[in-house]
Amino acid sequence: MIPIRDDIPSSRVPFVNLSLIAINVAVFLFELTLSERQLRAFFYQFAVQPYEYFLYFSPLNHGRVELADLAIPLFASMFLHGGWLHIIGNMLYLWIFGDNAEDRMGHVKYLMFYLLCGLLASGAHILSDPTSHIPSLGASGAIAGVLGAYLCLYPQARVLVLVPALLFLFTVEVPAWMFLGVWVLQNFASGVATLSVETAQGGGTAWWAHIGGFVAGATLVWAFARRQPPRRVAYYADWDD
Repeated sequence: MIPIRDDIPSSRVPFVNLSLIAINVAVFLFELTLSERQLRAFFYQFAVQPYEYFLYFSPLNHGRVELADLAIPLFASMFLHGGWLHIIGNMLYLWIFGDNAEDRMGHVKYLMFYLLCGLLASGAHILSDPTSHIPSLGASGAIAGVLGAYLCLYPQARVLVLVPALLFLFTVEVPAWMFLGVWVLQNFASGVATLSVETAQGGGTAWWAHIGGFVAGATLVWAFARRQPPRRVAYYADWDD
């Protein structure tokens, strides 16, 4: 299922959410200017590599990993993407669900919440596969936190989704709790499946970063969000008039 929109309008311009989308897109466009060799080096420099975080505290470190080598990728990796589908999917989810989270939290708190969820998501990925040398990147962990917050804030919201069926596409309106519940179950099942293989980044996706970010968002949301009833908007006009 591909989300198209929800029925909760924002009461303010979500300029932080829009800025996050713009930064992610700008960084991705910069990536497109790099050669394959340059891009690989760029990812290894600014993406999260779990083994470095354990090596730093190991007696075997001997200065091979500096603190800056650990801190910078935790933030920079949130704005890196590995391909068109990666960034389009992430930005679509951020566009649909992020504005409502920002609406309830306020601009500054939303930015703090987003970054904190991204950090905790990376932490979950690092713990899930501490020996991995594979660079982990993408906004997915932070966005998963936004989804966790959205589920807590707007469980009864309606989400219009695009559903592929063989050669056809059709739209259907589903409750937010159902759409996001399916998303969580898919990610959890994929994460559990990767525990039996050498790397927890099976299929190129850091599933436990998604789960970690989602749990972080659902847990922290009430420390950031104001409590207020959501407004609703209908998708379709009344054709009976």
